[in-house]
Amino acid sequence: MFKRLILLLLVLAAAAAGAAFWWLQHPLKLAHDEVEVSIEPGTPVREIVRLWHEAGVEDPPELVYQWFRWSGQAKRIRAGSYLISTGATPRTLLEKMVVGDEELESVHVIDGWTVKQMRAALAAAPGLKQTTAGMTDDAMMAAIGAPGVKAEGRFFPDTYVYSRGVQDVLVLKRAHEALERQLKAAWELRAADSPLRSADDALTLASVIEKETGAASDRGKVAAVFSNRLRLGMPLQSDPTVIYGLGEAYDGSIHKSNLQADTPFNSYTRTGLPPTPIALPGRDALRAAVRPDASKALYFVSRGDGTSVFSETLNAHNAAVNQYIRGPKK
Repeated sequence: MFKRLILLLLVLAAAAAGAAFWWLQHPLKLAHDEVEVSIEPGTPVREIVRLWHEAGVEDPPELVYQWFRWSGQAKRIRAGSYLISTGATPRTLLEKMVVGDEELESVHVIDGWTVKQMRAALAAAPGLKQTTAGMTDDAMMAAIGAPGVKAEGRFFPDTYVYSRGVQDVLVLKRAHEALERQLKAAWELRAADSPLRSADDALTLASVIEKETGAASDRGKVAAVFSNRLRLGMPLQSDPTVIYGLGEAYDGSIHKSNLQADTPFNSYTRTGLPPTPIALPGRDALRAAVRPDASKALYFVSRGDGTSVFSETLNAHNAAVNQYIRGPKK
């Protein structure tokens, strides 16, 4: 009798093991074609199972939990955003989380954008958890650990990859820290005769250069014109600074009255740099600001094809303006 009982238990154990093996190899029951879960760092295993169940994994949660637990891999589950689709098995689900096979998204921050444009892109970025949408720029800077720092220009243009469900503040912090690194690196390369007094000055000038440059080959020359003007105490006379100062009042054209109306950002009526950056400068603009081309030019005018004509004298500049802006006299 005892031997029969032992044999029965062995048969039952073998059957249970066989059933478990079968279950591990067969697709999970999903409520949807795709099921996605975001796991925060430190989430307990049972909570991870609950998240998958609520998201649409219909297999018994206790069964899934016991699999995670007895696999010996539960403590190796990584935080992140995970997506499974029809055909995923209990084994592949666990492997995905242990390996860290996350679902990633990306957002592109473009050179020359304003902070307002960057925030709009982040608000529309897929899978990014919005936590700063209702904040002012100042509150947003405080949220990323930079209280008292003006937001404009303080984020580096780049492509940022993130896990679905990550908070926007984390992407903002990465972009801000990237800008600080790039600015520090550029400032260390500054020319000995640079008229800039601080890294913040370099950032502001770089933002103006970024907005003024239509062709990459002209960036160092544009930087030279503005550096020369700063040394001489001449106004920068940069249209993008005026446009930035107009804000929502800008209608797509700069009028004579705009150039004559004094504002903190009107570089026609005021000498020196604007009070803050006017855009997000890229690395090349930062480098140009601190180490411009060797040039005595004080003026430039667009040819209309993205490139500019640079002049050392006002007479030469006026001739270029007549050629490319006003057109030949009839």
